[in-house]
Amino acid sequence: MIFLNNLYAIFRKELGSYLFSPFFYIIAVFFWLIAGFFFWFILSDLIQKVAMIEQQGGLTAGVDLASEFLNSYFNVIISLLLVILPAISMGLYTEERKRGTLELLATSPITNSLVALGKLLSVVTVFSILWIPIVIYQIIVFSASQPPMEITVVILANAGIFLFATAVLSLGMFVSSLSEHAILSYIMTFILVVMFWSLDILSNSVGSPLSYVLSYLSLFKNYAPFLKGVLQTENICLFLSYIAAGIFLTTQSIEVLRK
Repeated sequence: MIFLNNLYAIFRKELGSYLFSPFFYIIAVFFWLIAGFFFWFILSDLIQKVAMIEQQGGLTAGVDLASEFLNSYFNVIISLLLVILPAISMGLYTEERKRGTLELLATSPITNSLVALGKLLSVVTVFSILWIPIVIYQIIVFSASQPPMEITVVILANAGIFLFATAVLSLGMFVSSLSEHAILSYIMTFILVVMFWSLDILSNSVGSPLSYVLSYLSLFKNYAPFLKGVLQTENICLFLSYIAAGIFLTTQSIEVLRK
């Protein structure tokens, strides 16, 4: 019970610091505007292409417009998240360093792992708030799609995004614990995430067995099956490993201040 109370206290404090910060609303407006623009652009482009093919008499079978939209739109959105997520996580510990409260936090009776978990839950909640309009966009498209979109594909695509975002935020939390400069934390997190994202490309230029290892660690390779509606245990385990690694490394980084 004490564990949950402490966890909730940290979660509420961190979430409040986001929701009462102008920075959150700047990020939210930016994300929603860009996501909304691409929603309109991609959907309009697909509809125009189908209409053009119909006029030319080249459409002999139904077009799965919903699946085309899901793949195109989510590929854009996840690229946008590579920019947005480091911005959300960059202040998790850098602000503590600036205020001089990190040492107090590190030496408090509350364990560092509990603090890290509470902070991570707060930024995941912030991301969930940002994701709400994207869910609304999907409902608009998929509720009217013909043929109907398989709900399992949509759920898995969103689950993949959620796991990807949580993994990135966890790694970003670790990076933020290393510096008191938010911009530096953002840049380092962005570089780290892009590196893990593109490991699959790098694996094509090296020999086995290193190629297999790099491919397995790739964030892109492990996200792609979710977008196709395929659920694989190894993909889930990989994302959970990144999340656990972020929490563990953050804990060890702050633990140094106790000594």
